[in-house]
Amino acid sequence: MKIVVLVKEVPDTYGDRKLNLETGLADRAASESVLDEIGERSLEVALSYADANPGTEVVVVSMAPESAQSTVRKGLAMGAASAVQVIDDELAGADLGLTAEVLAATLRHVGFDLAITGNLSTDGTGGVMPAMLSELLDVPAALNLASVEIAEASVKGVRATDDGTVEVSAELPAIISITDALPDARFPNFKGIMAAKKKPFETLSLADLGVEALPADAARSIVIGLVEKPPREAGVKIVDEGDAGEKLAEFLIQNRLA
Repeated sequence: MKIVVLVKEVPDTYGDRKLNLETGLADRAASESVLDEIGERSLEVALSYADANPGTEVVVVSMAPESAQSTVRKGLAMGAASAVQVIDDELAGADLGLTAEVLAATLRHVGFDLAITGNLSTDGTGGVMPAMLSELLDVPAALNLASVEIAEASVKGVRATDDGTVEVSAELPAIISITDALPDARFPNFKGIMAAKKKPFETLSLADLGVEALPADAARSIVIGLVEKPPREAGVKIVDEGDAGEKLAEFLIQNRLA
């Protein structure tokens, strides 16, 4: 079985996150870049299956700038057999539509029985990429899974809902997305880090995939306005002088909280 795991380099969740007010893009120099935690958990699902099923091939795929190669290699150090990274200057600021087209083309190029991704990234938090890939590739999707069971020809899992849980399944090839209810990822050990340096690492461009960043007949999403979040201001303080209840009620009404 060939399992492809989609991973992403993101600004450190616990670091400062800022937007470039001129370009509207994330200022990735404002904090350390790391492999998204939900991507690591997705890779753990694949690697756990591979540990128990010899002959399973696990490939990590990412669309990221050339500077992200060291981050993507962490997936190899964790145990993936190979990596594929799409690098192209025209992908700077790519929206969800273009990203989905590129990743779908990459999955076709690599080939897969099962593709695993997180339910949403910690930077863009779009939450729709797995469904978009399912549509573009015309394969079934089992999304937002809190547990996963992979079989030779199918995959199933449990999805939490507001009313309880739902068990879903799909025949392979398929795409699944997982939530942070899945186990934490393993840490790369020294042996894995050294082995990662010798594992296959393929880089692709848009031309290699046959994808146009700006097709003549379709406009891409653009940012038309951007302002910096105003600094936090001190809240309203109510001093009880016998009428605190009235003041509190008035405050709630003015702010449409009551």
